[in-house]
Formats: sequence, structure tokens, C-alpha cells
Amino acid sequence: MNFSNNRILTENLIAGEEKAYIFLLNKFHRQLNAYALTLVHDQALAQDIVQNVFLKTWKSRKKLNPDFSIQGFLYKCVYYEFVNTYQKNKKTMLLHQQYIHSVQEVVSGYEENEIDKLIEMLNREIKKLPPKCQAIFLLSKKEGLTNYEIAEYLNISIKTVEAQITKAFGILKSKLS
Repeated sequence: MNFSNNRILTENLIAGEEKAYIFLLNKFHRQLNAYALTLVHDQALAQDIVQNVFLKTWKSRKKLNPDFSIQGFLYKCVYYEFVNTYQKNKKTMLLHQQYIHSVQEVVSGYEENEIDKLIEMLNREIKKLPPKCQAIFLLSKKEGLTNYEIAEYLNISIKTVEAQITKAFGILKSKLS
């Protein structure tokens, strides 16, 4: 079958033809990954965006329109997936910036030995966090992993990672206020 024709490719995708999907992957994966990389500047995140686009395309293939360019559709999907990812990460980034600002305010008002005591107290409170919350918080703040990397490593959703980090900040803030 000649899947180079947009209409034939799209109609076969709608019909659930796996060979058409494999052709789609082989033809557009590298291009879409390169495009996503220009948007996010992070190879792992770019790959995740492209993978999500291909999965969503397959799941909603019956809604594809053979009159429209599949290539244009895929590029638009990558862009919208990037925007969605950015919006999700933006909330966590703002929380992280607020945390850094708070730490700087706290540190500027203390002597060095007092800072050591504060760090010791903070570490004690981190150890008291619920196990899952503590593990995610430490991976984020001590190991420097991104929320995406933590989610992949622990095989959980990014939303769960964000929720656990927010929970940790809330607990620590109340305990150390």
C-alpha cells in the first residue's frame, strides 16, 4: 500500500491499519522530535511530547479528516502538547521560585551557626514527611530531578509529583514557620 498519499494514509489510520500507523511513526517521528526540541530544549521532554502526540493520534484516529494534511495536524498537535506541558510546569515553577525567595529571606537574617541549626531542623522535618512525599521532595530538591524525571523514575503521574511537592512545602512551612 502506498501511504505516501495523505488521503490513503489518513483513511487507513481511520480504519485502524497498523501498517499505516507504523509508516506515520517512521516518516514523522524524527521531524516532530526535532521540532519539539526547539520548543522545550530538553530531549527527554521533547520525546515525551512527541510520544503523547502519536498516542493521542492513534486513540482519536477516527476523528481524522482525510482532506487535511496529516503532517500539518501532527505539527499543530506537538505545539499544543508543548503549551499544555508548559502550563502544567509553570505552576510548579512559580511555587519553586516562591520557595527560593523565602529561603533567601530566611538565610539573610541569620548568622552562619544559626543557619546550620536551621538546616538541621529542616532535615529533621523532611525526615518526618510521609514516605512518598519525602521521597519525591528529596528527588526534586536534593537530587535536582525535574517533575517529569521523577514521574518516570517512580512510575507515577506528573500531577502526583506536583501534588506531593506542594504537600511537602505546605507541611514544612507550617512546621518551620
